Amino acid sequence: MLFRGTTTAAGTMVLVIIVAIAVFLIWQAVPALTDNDANFLTEENWYANDNPPRFGIAATAFGTVLTAVIALLLAVPVALGIALCLSHYAPKRVATPLGFIIDLLAAVPSVVFGLWGRDYFFEPVQGLSRFLHENLGWLPIFGSEGPYGKSVLLGSIVLAIMILPIVTSLSREVFMQTPAQNEEAALALGATKWEMIRTAVLPFGRPGIIASVMLGLGRALGETIALALTLGGVYKVSFDLIGPGGTSIAANIATRFGEANEVGRSALIASGLVLFAITLVVNMIARAIVYRRREFVGGSA
Repeated sequence: MLFRGTTTAAGTMVLVIIVAIAVFLIWQAVPALTDNDANFLTEENWYANDNPPRFGIAATAFGTVLTAVIALLLAVPVALGIALCLSHYAPKRVATPLGFIIDLLAAVPSVVFGLWGRDYFFEPVQGLSRFLHENLGWLPIFGSEGPYGKSVLLGSIVLAIMILPIVTSLSREVFMQTPAQNEEAALALGATKWEMIRTAVLPFGRPGIIASVMLGLGRALGETIALALTLGGVYKVSFDLIGPGGTSIAANIATRFGEANEVGRSALIASGLVLFAITLVVNMIARAIVYRRREFVGGSA
């Protein structure tokens, strides 16, 4: 009874804290939303310090989702390949230390990734952007003629490296929990190792893979300093990946908060409320996917 009461109280406290955060954000955001001279959901520009203030979440929310989705497209195939290699191909004496190293990458501060991307990826991404424009410039996403540098592509690459350890570690644990009898049955029927993985390991781990991707997406959506250092900070809704531009909600808050007046700070909190809602929905979807597969939940416990 004591244990049940303690765990129930702890779970209830988490819900209370989440509701308290939401109430605080709404309370702080109302003044700016009331004074706003534009549609908060459709306006692209951010002039929250003007009189009257005119700002919107369209460009920052679009940039947040765009960079996160591109980061997932870059990171997930690599992460799944590494996870399969560590769980089913690499010898244990190699897989164990490599697994520790990948786990340690998740603890590296985001500012380190941001400075690394800004100082060392800047020129290589410039060359890559120029190559993409020269060879695939007929595609709108590579249509910019420059100048190349800080862009959605640079920010997405850095973000992909940041979420790679999360997706890799979770996927590896899922793959290692595949019942041995499933793998042995596939091999006994004459399947090759890859066919065994395709027919026994991947189907069993599908809910866990999806959950790890969703958690990586949640991490990408909330990233701040790394994107503030690598994105162009242009408030524009555009699918152009290589031109100067791109911003996100978290990066906008980090770069604008110091110079914001009272209404400007309230406006930034309003944008934080949108980010809070997006990440909350992503995490709820991830939890729902995990609990759909009872054997996966029991195995991970």
